[in-house]
Amino acid sequence: MAEAQAPAPSIAAQPVLDAKLARLQAGKQAWAQLPVPARIAVLDQIVADLPAIEERWVAASLAAKFGQMGSLAEGEERFTLTVTYRLLRYLRKALVDIEKHGQPRLPGKVCWKYAGEWRLDVYPQSVQDFLALPFVKAEVRVYDSMQGDEPPRAAFYRQAEPQAKICLVLAAGNIASTVNYDFLHKLFVEGQAVFLKMNPVNAYLAPLIEEGFRALIEPGYMQVAEGGAEVASYLVNHPAIDELHLTGSDRTYEAIVFGPGEDGRRRKRDKQPLVTKPFSAELGNISPVIVVPGPWSAADVRKQAAKIGGWLVRNAGFNCITPRMLIQHAAWAQRQPLNDAIAAYLAELPTRKAYYPGAERQHAEFVQAYPQAQQLGQPAEGQLPWTFVAGLDPAGASQLAFCEEPFMGLFSETALDAADTIEFIANAVKFANEQLWGSLSVSIIVHPKSMQDPLVAAAVEQAVDDLNYGTVVVNHWGALGYYMGITPWGAAPGHDMYDIQSGVGFINNPLMFERPLKSVVRAPFVSIPDPYHAHSRRSYLYFRQDTRYQAKPSVWNLLKSLWYALIS
Repeated sequence: MAEAQAPAPSIAAQPVLDAKLARLQAGKQAWAQLPVPARIAVLDQIVADLPAIEERWVAASLAAKFGQMGSLAEGEERFTLTVTYRLLRYLRKALVDIEKHGQPRLPGKVCWKYAGEWRLDVYPQSVQDFLALPFVKAEVRVYDSMQGDEPPRAAFYRQAEPQAKICLVLAAGNIASTVNYDFLHKLFVEGQAVFLKMNPVNAYLAPLIEEGFRALIEPGYMQVAEGGAEVASYLVNHPAIDELHLTGSDRTYEAIVFGPGEDGRRRKRDKQPLVTKPFSAELGNISPVIVVPGPWSAADVRKQAAKIGGWLVRNAGFNCITPRMLIQHAAWAQRQPLNDAIAAYLAELPTRKAYYPGAERQHAEFVQAYPQAQQLGQPAEGQLPWTFVAGLDPAGASQLAFCEEPFMGLFSETALDAADTIEFIANAVKFANEQLWGSLSVSIIVHPKSMQDPLVAAAVEQAVDDLNYGTVVVNHWGALGYYMGITPWGAAPGHDMYDIQSGVGFINNPLMFERPLKSVVRAPFVSIPDPYHAHSRRSYLYFRQDTRYQAKPSVWNLLKSLWYALIS
């Protein structure tokens, strides 16, 4: 989360910022006009440079979050390197296609189903993809401009004389992969030079980024700075900055655009923004998990409870895609057993350091609002319990858990009345769309036997269509779409600065779609293997090897990844 506006930086900081801005001013035109083969060479140099910083990156991140090598936490930090290599590989392929064909080639079936929308299969692209993520499929839905036989792509690369711009990226503090995703997207998809302002929470990564991405830093295509709110304010308002991007909170966004406090709220009401530069943002979500009632066995309940609980505890709950609201059918016989199994699962997990600022205060607010909250585990000093608030009244539209994202290891459950499964699915979609804050990602969990009923299958497909979220994942959590690197990541289109919610715009878009609408990912009900399982003692071995596979996708590296997944 980035910081709100504040006074100009100190005299000591300003000359450093001005020097970095001058380097970007000198380099932005060269970057805008850099030929595609030279851009490919930059990507190749980055891939060659990153291995030298990998171990220091992981060690620094673990130290800051009080994690240990050889643990679940190590796997989480290696995840950043894994997805960075994956995105670099997809960007390189896109640039090779642009050089040969004028735009990235679509990897799968192109289907025009409805007026105004393309549906495009993007994963798997190969047998190796299928083996790496068995039975996982992904599609991207894109606005149809009715101007051709395929959706337009790579707008920046179609310009004869592209305009040179500098984008200020106000980076996320919780997960470093988003930092890399943000600046790589702005550089290689939108063609902008980047001033990367690190968040104080993970500013320790700044020198490693400067080293690992020196192919961008040294020519003046990107610069990196540390600092707090005063640095952010100075850069936001600097005339050299053309556009802005923030990964953080809606409150930070509004403080930047309108100013803090009551004056800022008045400017928002009066529609008098202080900042009118183009501003993209990814701002979190009360991520729903819709549980479709079905013929679940006791074993199914245990396995799904472990999946859901495992999603909650990743990065100690400090993820914008952490599941926050379980939506169940009130009359389903397995509702309470699932709640009990989730609580039992979380109670056995070690608690984690509450490293993100404000987490303890927010946790106290939620526990005060919901005294029935189950606080699970045995937290030591500086840690928070895993917290589960079950049985929320769905009619309480204004209650805290529906309106504020709990940025910590806490999530809630509510149950909806419905005459049958079909009605429940429709009611759950309506509830998620209309009563929960945000539109970033949503999950649907549905048993394969339920999908054998044509009416249930049709209702689930209708739900995928109707859910107003940027990413919809069936039988997994939003992080799967984020991990894949090929599906655009961002809020559902339609927000603006006066109702920003989960943000505006997409990142993580190596196929360079110009107007993506939604990413849809489908996974099996039971994932075998599942290295995301929080009880896995050796999942870090899988993530170590997955990093190697994404950096060098050979058959041997894939086989080793599959082996470590099986033994994790």
